[in-house]
Amino acid sequence: MNPTRLTRALIATAALASLTALAACTGASHHEDEALGKKAAVAPPKKAAVQGLAGMPPVLDPRDVYAADRPNHLSPVVKDFPSRVYVPNTNSDTVSVIDPKTYKVIETIPVGRQPQHVVPSWDMKTLWVNNDRGNTLTPIDPRTGKAGKAVDVHDPYNLYFTPNGKYAIVMASLDRELVFRDAHTMKREKTVPVSCYGVNHADFSLDGRYFIVSCEFSGELLKVDTARMKVIGQEKLPFQGAMPQDVKISPDGKRFYIADMMADGVWILDGDKFTKPTLLPTGQGAHGLYVSRDSREMYISNRGEGTISLFDFAQNRLTKKWHLPDGGSPDMGGVSADGKVLWLSGRYNSEVYAIDTRTGAQLARIKVGSGPHGLAVYPQPGRYSLGHTGIFR
Repeated sequence: MNPTRLTRALIATAALASLTALAACTGASHHEDEALGKKAAVAPPKKAAVQGLAGMPPVLDPRDVYAADRPNHLSPVVKDFPSRVYVPNTNSDTVSVIDPKTYKVIETIPVGRQPQHVVPSWDMKTLWVNNDRGNTLTPIDPRTGKAGKAVDVHDPYNLYFTPNGKYAIVMASLDRELVFRDAHTMKREKTVPVSCYGVNHADFSLDGRYFIVSCEFSGELLKVDTARMKVIGQEKLPFQGAMPQDVKISPDGKRFYIADMMADGVWILDGDKFTKPTLLPTGQGAHGLYVSRDSREMYISNRGEGTISLFDFAQNRLTKKWHLPDGGSPDMGGVSADGKVLWLSGRYNSEVYAIDTRTGAQLARIKVGSGPHGLAVYPQPGRYSLGHTGIFR
């Protein structure tokens, strides 16, 4: 081949190679666009906004009502409060204050007769001690740990707050009433008589528009319209001698769990439909219910056998059972701000238990007054409190 022909052949070959490469490039872009299109098509849908109770802070995540309760995610309101465990001693008429770092009682505060629970206020600035037989609420400033002047409130067995922060709801167990009061002054606004016996615990729906109440002494449940302050449903639990206790909603808001100390388990209820619940056996004297900081598990205290059952929400089943060394009577309590410790009162043993949430090991057993009941771990993560020993959203 002569030089001219060789040169022409080389030029043609180079041009063909360039065209081939360009075609390949164009094809790759087409496939990438196609792949991106497919990815866009399967992208998860945006979270639908929840139409909550008027005045209620917006729901952060419709798939997790506890989204604001992540480890150490403290509100600016409480971030400078000292970490303490407040233990109401029902028979001693005192509150024992524990330093969780040392596991020592650092103060004992005299309060009214038969304190049942220590309850964080909706705005999280006050802890209210429910002096049930003393017919008063004792305020404690969690910044200083000092008690203030008691407020007259009749039969305050337990205390909750509407999600919009407008009302406190007194569980007047012996009076057989739900009493809606001003959330700050505690002035009575509306009294709702009930036909069941022993109203004691509750939790609110995802949108805050209703709440479920347990009636301990008649084995019943109530469904209450929050805005209308009216009972809209009532049902008897399908177990002879049922004694429902603590109430908690599932992270996705689809189910309510109600501990039952006589049925030795937890009732699972569809709150929206308010149909017949099913029983999940957990252990003797099932009593308190507490959700882990990652919203994956629920700790169930079985007071009658000294154990704690672990329930996995995603798997919808029990996965473990922790046994307290030397037994005990684990009752009400809460989870530490970092999620690493579960604190429970030992109702019949004049003690408090600190339990490692990773292993179930007992970290401490602390002597307190007689009849320790609804202790509050404070502060805890969250934007506002719905009451009891700390239900935060």
